Amino acid sequence: MGSLAAADEPLPPLRYPPARRDGDIVDDYHGVLVPDPYRWMEELESEEVKEYVRAQAAVADAVLATCDHRGRLRGQLTALLDHPRYRAPFKRAGTYFYFHNPGLLPHSALYVQHGLGGEPSVLLDPSELSDDATVSLSMIGVSDDGEHLAYGTSASGSDWVTISLMRVRDKHRLPDTLSWVKFSRIAWTSDGKGFFYSRFPAPKDDDGAPESGIRTDVNLNHEVYYHFLGTDQSDDVMCWRDPEHPKYIYTPEVTEDGKYVLLSVSESSEPVNKLYYCDLAALSGMNAKGTHEMLPFVKLVDKFEAFYGVVANDGTRFTILTNKDAPRCKLSRVDVDDPQSWTDVLPEDDRAVLESACAVHGDKVLVNYLSDVKYVLQMRSLATGELLHGIPIDIGSVNGITGRRGDSEVFIEFSSFLTPGIVYRCDLSSGSPEMSIYRDINVPGFDRTDFEAKQVFYPSKDGTKIPMFVVSRKKIVLDGSHPALLFGYGGFGMSMTPQFSAARVVLMRNLGFVTCIANIRGGGEYGEGWHKAGSLANKQNCFDDFVAAGEFLVSAGYTSPSRLCIEGGSNGGLLVAACINQRPGLFGCALAHVGVMDMLRFHKFTIGRAWACDFGCSEKEEEFHWLIKYSPLHNVRRPWEKGAGGDQHHRQYPPTMLLTADHDDRVVPSHTLKFLATMQHVLCTSVEHGPQTNPIVARIDRKSGHGCGRSTQKIIDEAADRYAFAAKMMGVSWID
Repeated sequence: MGSLAAADEPLPPLRYPPARRDGDIVDDYHGVLVPDPYRWMEELESEEVKEYVRAQAAVADAVLATCDHRGRLRGQLTALLDHPRYRAPFKRAGTYFYFHNPGLLPHSALYVQHGLGGEPSVLLDPSELSDDATVSLSMIGVSDDGEHLAYGTSASGSDWVTISLMRVRDKHRLPDTLSWVKFSRIAWTSDGKGFFYSRFPAPKDDDGAPESGIRTDVNLNHEVYYHFLGTDQSDDVMCWRDPEHPKYIYTPEVTEDGKYVLLSVSESSEPVNKLYYCDLAALSGMNAKGTHEMLPFVKLVDKFEAFYGVVANDGTRFTILTNKDAPRCKLSRVDVDDPQSWTDVLPEDDRAVLESACAVHGDKVLVNYLSDVKYVLQMRSLATGELLHGIPIDIGSVNGITGRRGDSEVFIEFSSFLTPGIVYRCDLSSGSPEMSIYRDINVPGFDRTDFEAKQVFYPSKDGTKIPMFVVSRKKIVLDGSHPALLFGYGGFGMSMTPQFSAARVVLMRNLGFVTCIANIRGGGEYGEGWHKAGSLANKQNCFDDFVAAGEFLVSAGYTSPSRLCIEGGSNGGLLVAACINQRPGLFGCALAHVGVMDMLRFHKFTIGRAWACDFGCSEKEEEFHWLIKYSPLHNVRRPWEKGAGGDQHHRQYPPTMLLTADHDDRVVPSHTLKFLATMQHVLCTSVEHGPQTNPIVARIDRKSGHGCGRSTQKIIDEAADRYAFAAKMMGVSWID
């Protein structure tokens, strides 16, 4: 173990760029006046904002230049990521398709292989779609006959997608190009003639494709179309729209038997949807290109009361995964010819959450339960729900299951904190499932026996027991000396389950970190009840749970406040920002990625309105009063002043890095820019000789978005920057 002299390189004097404050912008929320002096930062394409971003980048660069572990981190991350990675294959008409990255390619390529023993070849390599690797693959759909691939690409991490087509046999690219696609799926009809997809109307200034800049306007009037192979997008058949409900989002899907097209209708990010279906056999007009009559969808469920996901159908009898009267989910069945005939096939479990169900090998269903944040796989009868076989897996995460009712095999993708990845092949042809390792992903230089992962339960402020994973080197002494990284999310029913991370390995191995994931309320770890306990009027529970995780790590001897770094992205970025506002003295560093920071205006941009299900909306008086209490932008206080809520002896905020990207059209960058300007103003530039000497900086990535579709190099560079910053700020030495 050794530190290097360069670790003591001092920080440059921090001169934050001035940010114009417009005192005239004051909003009246139900009689409460709220200033918004940085409203101009919402005009992301303006020269003033671009200049401000450049100036802030210079400050961050100056700070990062003193972070001496940056080069070593980049080197170690590059070495660890330089290993072959595979996703589970899926089969269409005897041909297998799978994603594979041999090591450091910018993006995984899509491979095709004829038969399990066939010679694989690259079908589509997204790394070749742009010179700088900023175009990524965001969705694919292969026709049932395996003849055609439809694939969606995204530029600079945007949510906007362009769909193109390729003939699999000779890899010939077809001229078809579909623009303005977003929040869609590619749903081929079984005849292979075309597919359903969803899009928004082209903007009035449409020049044929989403422009290079960022669009922040609200997304309204989603529509479903059918595209025929080899035709122009202007000839696509309009299948569904509903101008009376402009906020609805539609996801089309075709049943495995090819008989029905399903439409899942949602209005928000809440796990509830309406469910419509249309009998494709009854259609004659689909072949008439240019017809503008909508499909005669039947509204099986026409209320936003629960989640409904179709698992399989036998004729008119549909098996559906739902949380209707079952917050931990169950399997139900309904005959669509008798829509009142709902019966339970697999009732809700007493403790475990039914995460997914995949119909395989004719009459079986592979169900995936989450029990105390650990996965349990079972093979059951599709007809009766009866348990046929348990499928043994290690403690970790099931990241994908691919299989169809017509196949006698299923592939299962698995990983854990200490298992980089295994793809299992489960052979069902003999009656009892036979599991074998199809791909075992090995990371040179990583020895899992050096580390240990355990689960602890700690009490939150209100006494609720919260689970947390703690991963570290083996046999560490609990003397409070270790740096720790605490990660959380806590929203939208998303579960944080064990995953392998090369960056975590480097932190533990070369910087002595203890790495932790807190399964706080707002997530889906224990079903819909756990989610609701951390949303809307209960959102403060998320912050209390995360703060309690930090307090537990300190009291149990894992770390101390000056060596505790917290990190989260998106809703987790909000989490980190709210927690440093509420308890600045508990943390030694904060990394907040692409966070929702302005809780009063998030619904005014792109798809932000869909988050009101978790947060509420400032346009409603009661919900405004929830939001104003924790909105990061509106709760920056000087901890050294009485009544600021901080511990008086902790006189400043921790070193903070806010991360965003110029093409994030999910959580637009103005959230981070306004929060950054507010923190720097309140804590630094408005105070002469104030105690806030810890840096508050922003890393603003270029030609990048909310996180999806980043190249391997961008992932390495960002991880090296943020963790070098944390190590520098917390005085952590390098271990060779």
